[in-house]
Amino acid sequence: MISLIWAMSRNRVIGRDNALPWKLPDELRYFKEQTLGKPVIMGRKTFESISSPLPNRLNIVLTRSKQNLNKVVVVHSLKEALDHAKQHCDEKAIEECFVIGGSSVYAEALPHAQRLYATTVNADIQGDAYFPVYDEDRWILVAETHHPQDSEHYYSYDIMRYERAS
Repeated sequence: MISLIWAMSRNRVIGRDNALPWKLPDELRYFKEQTLGKPVIMGRKTFESISSPLPNRLNIVLTRSKQNLNKVVVVHSLKEALDHAKQHCDEKAIEECFVIGGSSVYAEALPHAQRLYATTVNADIQGDAYFPVYDEDRWILVAETHHPQDSEHYYSYDIMRYERAS
């Protein structure tokens, strides 16, 4: 199963200057819980923003560049990335792989996804990377959790999980 996971502001910002424009430790913990042990597919800029492979996950980096990157699988098309992820899932009896960014990888992967893990940060934030607009009528909300603003979280946020409608 192909899933997308992301956090965005109300105005769809997912990044600024190749970084997350907020600090939400519990949301990052949620991301880790969902993706741990599973393949993660990301674009080169997303990989550069995290600076090293995510531990205990097969890291697949989609890039047009021919450069080699250490400790990750480098691919040059989404199809190749999905094939690597599927093979890994089949070998390890894992049922889900994740697309974790950035904007263009999300846009290309959306038609292939069966599940979405979407966090909305309850603020309008300036940025230079956006989550693509998609047809929300094609998705069924199956779970929702609210996290209030507190001393560790400058913004409140909502985590929603969607399944593709039949």
